[in-house]
Amino acid sequence: MSTHENPVPLESRVNLVPVRVIVRDAEGKAVGNLRREDFQLFEDGKAQIISNFTVEALASLSNRAAGPDSASANLNGSPAPFVTPSRFVGLVFDDPRLTIQDLMQARNAAGRYIDSSLTPIDRVAVFTVSSQTQSDFTDDRAKLHSILAQLQPRAVTAGDPSAQSDCPPMDYYEAEQIQNKKDSQTIQVATEDALACMPNVNNSPLPLTASQQASLLLQADALVASTAVRLEELGDEQTGYSLRRLREIVQRMSVLPGQRTIVFISSGFIYPNRQSEFSEIVDRAIRSSVFINTLDARGLYTPGLGDISQPTVDANPVTAGFRTNLHLEGESAQLQVLLDLAVDTGGFAFHDNNDLGEGLREIVSAPETSYLLAFVPQNFKADGHFHSVRVAVPGKGKLTIQARKGFYAPQHGETPQEAAARDIQDALFSQEEQHGLPVGLQTQYYKTDATDAKLAVLAHVDLAHVHFDKVDGRNQNDLTIVAALFDRNGNFITGTQKVVEMKLLDATLERLAHTGVTVKTSFDVKPGDYVVRLVVRDSKAALVSAENGAVEIPY
Repeated sequence: MSTHENPVPLESRVNLVPVRVIVRDAEGKAVGNLRREDFQLFEDGKAQIISNFTVEALASLSNRAAGPDSASANLNGSPAPFVTPSRFVGLVFDDPRLTIQDLMQARNAAGRYIDSSLTPIDRVAVFTVSSQTQSDFTDDRAKLHSILAQLQPRAVTAGDPSAQSDCPPMDYYEAEQIQNKKDSQTIQVATEDALACMPNVNNSPLPLTASQQASLLLQADALVASTAVRLEELGDEQTGYSLRRLREIVQRMSVLPGQRTIVFISSGFIYPNRQSEFSEIVDRAIRSSVFINTLDARGLYTPGLGDISQPTVDANPVTAGFRTNLHLEGESAQLQVLLDLAVDTGGFAFHDNNDLGEGLREIVSAPETSYLLAFVPQNFKADGHFHSVRVAVPGKGKLTIQARKGFYAPQHGETPQEAAARDIQDALFSQEEQHGLPVGLQTQYYKTDATDAKLAVLAHVDLAHVHFDKVDGRNQNDLTIVAALFDRNGNFITGTQKVVEMKLLDATLERLAHTGVTVKTSFDVKPGDYVVRLVVRDSKAALVSAENGAVEIPY
């Protein structure tokens, strides 16, 4: 029997497609009594076998994480014991797009939420699309308030593609219609707008000749084209920046040991050239069990009117009606990204309401009940193509079903090594305990001096209930044992993977079947509160056990 160490695996691809489903009744309440056989799942219109089915209830997670003694400790007036964090909320402010008024209202609502709704199992982080003025996950309310107070609109590009240009008046949506879709009516209206606002047209005291009119028309066409190119490139650059930032935040949250929720606070945006990047974010969020909730920071926003405090002088009243309709289409497209992010990942979208504080309270938590379905697509091909997904619950009355619209297949198939890495990663960063193998977890520590300590994590495996294959007269199986350390806020600190390769004679196996095997992992730590996660997987039956532990090392 030999043991060697490897880095903790954190990346893998998987053919199993996860689909998070929220089912609501006619009153909008989550339905929590459905079973596997109640669901039908279709990929590209073809029925699929639901291979995995889990019911996730918010109340049971909170009660399990809080523990039975935490409430009584507070009632007795004694200090509450350290409670393992199990809910992580990332507040993501779209500071390049939010106006100062909308940003102030949103950050005030976030402050009220922090004061009134945080519990001992919660950790909150403040992220920004600009990557400036941020705070990682913490339960320090003073720190969170300090960061919120510093938030302000910050640019990530050289200009603002959402603002109307001076001449001709044009925003990113209109520029995209001209540059990418070659919409003839939009081009015609933009040209008339350019003619109406060009100085050499308005300042001419005499009627223009035909040649002068033709020359001005060419100038207007060139002005429209150059403005559309500039604003389309600027808008696409800003969209790409936002999507990359969201992907980074999803990845950051995927390694947290518990319930993971993003609240994207924005006025929305369009992504005409980046649909595949958007789908990748949705896919990554579902695979990582990250809910993305969205909040339209504009509140009760009247489409077409915009900010009533701003002047509404139109550069060309003749084309005002069409431009208003175009503006309505743009605003609808901006809102759609907020709706899609929420629906596809199992989250909530809050919009058309000025009570942003109430909106935060409504959308921060995961749904009361959700269902995690998974299937292996029939005739699966690792070709990178998009496949539609539809979920149905027939025969249960009028229900509203929220689930992802589809998925992109990976570019290559999953190897056995990747499958093992995926099993370990999923178990390591989950909150749930698993008992596929007979494993016991113990922790020990001792102070080496006033500021340092040594923490030992002991994994005891009962080999009497582990399957072995007989090869060349020896009983063979490998155990992969991962011990990971998280801080009191659930942030991953470090982890060690050990592989125990067993090729045992019958006499050795008989002896170890009585005593078991204990594997020790040591960490150098500072005094404080820690969460320990232990994962054990065997190579023959691919069984997994995952255990939790909490350690308080006094100062």
